[in-house]
Amino acid sequence: MIKLRHQQPSLWHRGLAEELEGLWEPWMRLVDELLEDEQLLDTVYEAQEERHPQSRSRGRMQTPAEVLLRLLLLKHIGNWSYDVLEREVRANLVYRAFTRIGDEKVPDAKTLARLGQLIGAKVIEQLHQRVVELAQEQGVAQGRKLRVDTTVVETNIHYPTDSSLLEDGTRVLTRTMKKIESKTGGLKRKVRDRMRSIRKRVLAIALSTPAVGAARRRTEKAAVSGAWSLAFSSPRTHRSTPCTSRSHTVGERRK
Repeated sequence: MIKLRHQQPSLWHRGLAEELEGLWEPWMRLVDELLEDEQLLDTVYEAQEERHPQSRSRGRMQTPAEVLLRLLLLKHIGNWSYDVLEREVRANLVYRAFTRIGDEKVPDAKTLARLGQLIGAKVIEQLHQRVVELAQEQGVAQGRKLRVDTTVVETNIHYPTDSSLLEDGTRVLTRTMKKIESKTGGLKRKVRDRMRSIRKRVLAIALSTPAVGAARRRTEKAAVSGAWSLAFSSPRTHRSTPCTSRSHTVGERRK
């Protein structure tokens, strides 16, 4: 069962409200006023409703839409995981007040992750659109320009090697020639995909690790053989490129 807000705060929460008010960060005061908008809450409420057909009247009580929206916003601003979000809100009275949880139970990390999946790209777009409308109404922004703030994501680096560069070049050429073949309705020579054999050769070269004695000589021989096979397989694909270009030109002239 879903609901829009928690019930009226308890006397315990009211007694702490005045003391906690001076501890709020400046951005919290501005965002708190913005999140009072009913249309923002209705957007999240409707997204929760789509989780199950009868979510409004049946099932266990879910996290209110108001609390969910504020929790996800706090997670985004703090760049936290769901585990960190749960721990911080449980231990911090200011965060409890901002998220409108008060003395209620904080949702666990797994529940927050499931609820976060409900707020997909479509819902986020609706929320952003409403925020822009509020900014226009208050004269903060005209809504004619879009500013994007991107983030850097850590990932593994693909170090280039001679074999991997040959593989990448062959893959791009094969993909391009197949696109030309599909758009022209066929070429004089059929485009052959040699990526399977090339991947095997690249893998054989990558797995050739230093060994000792006879094993080392066998490994070096296999690596050299794989390198030569790869070197001869790639030009076969490359030699098809001029033919493909000529066929594509002839096809256009015929049209």
